Amino acid sequence: MNHELVINSTPNEVIIALLSEKRLIELHREKSNSQFSVGDIYFGKAKKVMTGLNAAFVDVGYEKDAFLHYLDLGPQAQSLNKYVEGVRNGKQNVSNLMYFKNEGDIKKDGKINEVVKSGQHVLVQVAKEPISAKGPRITTEISIAGRYLVLIPFNDKISVSSKIRNLEEKNRLKELMNAIKPKNFGVIVRTVAEHKTVAELEGDLNDLIKKWDDCFKTLKTAEPPTRVHGEMDRTNTMLRDFLNESFNAIHVNDVKMYEEVKTYIKNIAPNKIDIIKLFSGRGPIFDALGIEKQIKGLFGKTVHMRSGAYLVIEHTEALHVFDVNSGNRAKSDSTQEENALEVNLEAAVEVARQLRLRDMGGIIVVDFIDMHNQDNRKLLYDKLKEEMKTDRAKHNILPPSKFGLVQITRQRLRPEVNVEVLETCPSCGGTGKVQPSLLFVDQIENALRFIVNEQNEKSVTLNVHPYIEGFIKKGGFLRSKQWKWYFEYKQWIKVESMVSYGFMEYRFLNKEQDEIVI
Repeated sequence: MNHELVINSTPNEVIIALLSEKRLIELHREKSNSQFSVGDIYFGKAKKVMTGLNAAFVDVGYEKDAFLHYLDLGPQAQSLNKYVEGVRNGKQNVSNLMYFKNEGDIKKDGKINEVVKSGQHVLVQVAKEPISAKGPRITTEISIAGRYLVLIPFNDKISVSSKIRNLEEKNRLKELMNAIKPKNFGVIVRTVAEHKTVAELEGDLNDLIKKWDDCFKTLKTAEPPTRVHGEMDRTNTMLRDFLNESFNAIHVNDVKMYEEVKTYIKNIAPNKIDIIKLFSGRGPIFDALGIEKQIKGLFGKTVHMRSGAYLVIEHTEALHVFDVNSGNRAKSDSTQEENALEVNLEAAVEVARQLRLRDMGGIIVVDFIDMHNQDNRKLLYDKLKEEMKTDRAKHNILPPSKFGLVQITRQRLRPEVNVEVLETCPSCGGTGKVQPSLLFVDQIENALRFIVNEQNEKSVTLNVHPYIEGFIKKGGFLRSKQWKWYFEYKQWIKVESMVSYGFMEYRFLNKEQDEIVI
């Protein structure tokens, strides 16, 4: 499977698109002055300790105090507090934890005021970015992520990714980590570390230890609230987490960003340096590579699929709802159950893609088309689980209920990606909204395909606005869309302009000049 990363850098933000086989699967927007990203470490001050919530509110510099629940403290919270106090009063002179004596684990069912006091200085890490009116959610279980490893201070455990299935390789990695990791540091071995050399893993570990040392140096003189360690920007984070042999291109439209990406790739994967390409074409990079059109088609309330079926996506305060509709998809030679299964399987692929693309979190309910066969419901459930395997966010999927509803919970780390795709209608002076003009001809072609192939109409006339007629006939003999339709459907589709029509109004007529109802 081929993956491409397209980076659109503007003065105010960086927009990153991840493509799989030319299909958009992830979209990230990062403001140029963004703060409070997941993974950032802050030296903050506890403002309020709420025993009723079993949580504390911590000032980390955001307009709303960050939320720290007792369950997010981590077992070694007391050790971290002792370390921070030692660094601040000069008793802890080095970042190395070899001679640091850990405190005991905190109680699983303890109270927040046993660990955190009002006015106390604390070292915390952002676990969830600020969402809506809420401040960041934070944890004291500090971890620093690298390309192959994740370093966890005050912990001696070694964990290997469950996605590495080879037992011999797992044992090799554990033994290697045991030999090279410093005392009082735990390590999580990431999936991409499989079959990596000792030198590569040791180099990554040394980089992580240096970052911990940098935190120590900043912490010595910092006054809360201060960021003591910033995660890499979203671009480099994606490169760190995704870059593998399946990547065949990284397109960048900005020279400065191009040099930054090139430097980073040179450090983590020198053999991939040639896949970075500086875009020099005319117009916006997303338009040239066909991404803007995909965004317009994928972020609306209604998302159409190739077969003619479509999803309707609704958002409420408590949950997100997907409604699966067959549209004009039904085949006359198939039973209702077979049609429902085919539409549902296609919808499962698109639902998994939409969740990842929009980064939707919380509770998601998908209303699939009812199926009576238990085996078909299991097939749908297995398909949805398979498609969701590539989703990095933690999630849980329940089997379809007897009403065809599938319930999903998905980890929410960042605000949902929301792109406004409706455009001001040029034919009504901005008083209403219509589907994106970029997709309008595609909509006409989908309707035409259904009329000719499914309804077997032999003489079809298309009435449209004069501008649309000009676009369809543009290119002339053999090159226009009208000629393309002739070769595809083996009949001439007559196109007539109607001055009285709105810009996006169209009708299909049969040989009796009656409107064809789809």
